[in-house]
Amino acid sequence: MQDRGVTDQEAGTAGAAEITDGPSGYRIVILGGGPAGYEAALVAVELGAHVTLVERDGMGGSCVLTDCVPSKTLIATAELLSSVSGSSELGVAYGTAQVEAARLNSRVRELASAQSDDIRARVISEGVEVLSGRGLLTGPHTVEIEEAGAGSRLLDADVILLAVGATPREIPGSEPDGDRILSWRQLYELPELPEHLIVVGSGVTGAEFASAYRALGCEVTLVSSRDRVLPGEDADAAAVLEEVFSRRGITVLNQSRAEAAKRTDDGVEVTLTSGDVVRGSHVLIAVGSIPQTAGLGLEEAGIRLAKSGHIEVDRVSRTSVPGVYAAGDCTGVLPLASVAAMQGRIAMWHALGEAVLPLRLGAVSANVFTDPEIATVGVSQQQVESGAVPAEVVHLPLATNARAKMEGLRDGFVKLFVRPGVGTVLGGVVVAPRAGELILSVTMAVQHSLTADQVAHTFAIYPSLSGSLTEAARQLMPHEEAVSTG
Repeated sequence: MQDRGVTDQEAGTAGAAEITDGPSGYRIVILGGGPAGYEAALVAVELGAHVTLVERDGMGGSCVLTDCVPSKTLIATAELLSSVSGSSELGVAYGTAQVEAARLNSRVRELASAQSDDIRARVISEGVEVLSGRGLLTGPHTVEIEEAGAGSRLLDADVILLAVGATPREIPGSEPDGDRILSWRQLYELPELPEHLIVVGSGVTGAEFASAYRALGCEVTLVSSRDRVLPGEDADAAAVLEEVFSRRGITVLNQSRAEAAKRTDDGVEVTLTSGDVVRGSHVLIAVGSIPQTAGLGLEEAGIRLAKSGHIEVDRVSRTSVPGVYAAGDCTGVLPLASVAAMQGRIAMWHALGEAVLPLRLGAVSANVFTDPEIATVGVSQQQVESGAVPAEVVHLPLATNARAKMEGLRDGFVKLFVRPGVGTVLGGVVVAPRAGELILSVTMAVQHSLTADQVAHTFAIYPSLSGSLTEAARQLMPHEEAVSTG
């Protein structure tokens, strides 16, 4: 994200200065119906603008139809199986659980479609005009709409929002075929679970699918070009996950870069740059995403793109062309649905003259849906160790928590970062089941500049996993020896 020196005052007034008669009658054209697009549309119609939203694949975009919603639905089933497999310690005996791949994948697709339909019904009921097709910029205030089955037409727009998303990156010469060589969007069409899934890429997507398919009973090999899984996440958290992966039988090949993948008579072969060959039944290519910005007339309209193809925006979602905004994965800010949605809202608030605060990335929480989950917010351990951010740190193992003991949980921890002297909470890491839920209290502390003292004096349920958060805060209180109570 390009910071062009936008102050809070400028961000809150610049849009108003451009509008003299108010938003009523203003035409907004939004390209893309994902979280950035449909959340922006809802804000704009609420403020009285006329909104046309153009979506090629369906409301909710890739997030709902092929990416986030389907993957987390699959992971929900994997979590259930994982819980069952560890139940003997709690005194519960089960027979062997069987996964019916066809029913599982059918449920995944049905839930995604239902969510898309719900979003479409909502935005239409609020007064948004929804068109199925593709939009191309023919100028800074003109969009050519190629409607499915209805030809082309031009729309003039006072404001344009680009929310065109991203698509899976491919390995040249090893393009997905939907059968044996797969992108994550094709997994849900398989009639059977993979016997041996090779996952190429150890970032968030690769780690999530490796964790899920192992829980579903598949043999899994994870190919990582880096020295550890999840190279962009907290190192302590990644170490816990690698240990869990190893214990559960996932083969992790660190510092191993995939050069090519090809089909064989009964499976696939993945050739590494070292010359080694990994054989399996299927391969999932999870090496990141690229923005879907090519061929939309963006550069011809004067919109500045990064070398990666991402649209450059400031903290209120403005592009280099007045009246044209961008939000979501096509901007490369953070590939999170929550960030995309907020970028879209901010764009419309700003464009239609509402007071608005620029996007604040330091308060964005993120979650990796592995087992256990990894949730983070605010400053990182790397920033602290490099000296970029001075902070006091406490690391509290989950195994000391009473509720964790009751549930047989051993893997995970809570980590908090606070500003020295003042005690303001700067960030945190939670590694635990449902860490994405537990991180909310830390996010609220970061968002509202709460101190460790304030968190420590907040009542937590006993016994609860959230009790580890207040205990960690007590350990950061000055002149107080915390007693482990869970």
